[in-house]
Amino acid sequence: MSRSSELLRRDRAAVLHPYAPPGTPGPLFPVAHASGVRLTLADGRELIDGMSSWWAAIHGYNHPVLNAAVAKQLQDLGHVMFGGLTHEPAVRLCERLVEITPAPLTRVFLSDSGSVSVEVALKLAIQYQQARGRGAKHRFLTVLGGYHGDTLGAMSVCDPVNGMHSLFRGVLSEQLFAPLPGPRFHEPFASTSIDAFEALLAKHAHEVAAVILEPVVQNAGGMRFYHPEYLRRVRALCDAHDVLLILDEIATGFGRTGKLFGCEHAGIHADIMCVGKALTGGMMTLAATLVTEQVSEAIARSEPGVFMHGPTYMGNTLACAAALASLDLLFASDWCARVSAIEAQLTRELAPCPSLRGVADVRVLGAIGVVEMHAPVDLSVLQPAFVDAGVWLRPFGRLVYLMPPYVINEADLSILTSAVCSVLEEGG
Repeated sequence: MSRSSELLRRDRAAVLHPYAPPGTPGPLFPVAHASGVRLTLADGRELIDGMSSWWAAIHGYNHPVLNAAVAKQLQDLGHVMFGGLTHEPAVRLCERLVEITPAPLTRVFLSDSGSVSVEVALKLAIQYQQARGRGAKHRFLTVLGGYHGDTLGAMSVCDPVNGMHSLFRGVLSEQLFAPLPGPRFHEPFASTSIDAFEALLAKHAHEVAAVILEPVVQNAGGMRFYHPEYLRRVRALCDAHDVLLILDEIATGFGRTGKLFGCEHAGIHADIMCVGKALTGGMMTLAATLVTEQVSEAIARSEPGVFMHGPTYMGNTLACAAALASLDLLFASDWCARVSAIEAQLTRELAPCPSLRGVADVRVLGAIGVVEMHAPVDLSVLQPAFVDAGVWLRPFGRLVYLMPPYVINEADLSILTSAVCSVLEEGG
């Protein structure tokens, strides 16, 4: 038995994979090495990565600057609890995040993952409203088609169908859902697009602590791109109804849409913002929740006078060092021009897809390319077909999409887009 086969046997006996049944998780491909935009499988095959490791590895893999930052930090301090202690990497990272995010976000809570950063955001909003003597404002308003994470609080504000609410009925908090946001990003905006949202917020403002949205791009809920004006209107409505606005920038942050943060397309700010994924360049798990002084001060002035959350690995020094190095890499590069070039190439090279059988829509924004099918794709067929074509893509639902590392060159991106066209043309 080959080493790959033996590893797969052991995996199927002991490992639970995401969204996969135990023991038979579908096609699995053991990875032995990764560098740049290439994954090397245990059997020696090389794949060009079109997923950025679930959208996080924006600088590619095995980057010497990120490696060196973690190795250097490890010489001094690998981890220490953040309760009652602090350290330079965490303080520097929080300062940097305050500096680069839209004002008036002034304080940062560090956590381990994007889902947890959303949990933190929801709890901050509830504590804020309680601190103001408005404990009845404990629910959240969002839109259909969203995705905010897999923990219980985050799941409650995900799309009710795609978020599997039926499986956890009676356990998940019941939130409020407006229709899908619209119109599409590049279409003319009609004022009626916000009417249903406005009516729902007006009716329930007395019990809504905050609105939570993914700015401009609904990611894992359907890869939809909606108009920035919708976001501007939501900001104004939140202000008018005394409701906080939480922006989930976990997937859209750090340049993916062509702006540093998705909300910049609309020229607005959040009261609470979540970031993660690309924060460390995919090197280590880390996320952050940023808040305004207004929110943090209100919590501090009321009982119990502290924010009630404290992850064990909060402020991990290695992750903070990786994040600082990743931000340095991002800002030292012409990332905006790179994302713009990726956008142009994706637009050009995915253009033949609408003529293929089964394709419903093709859309591109920043370094995101989406081919939406009429029917759900068969992952057990498409995944091996893409691997055979020399690329790593992970379709889901009705979507075949690309979110490549920003460092990908034109030739490698063409291999990815050609694989999408050819595999779909052959029907997998």
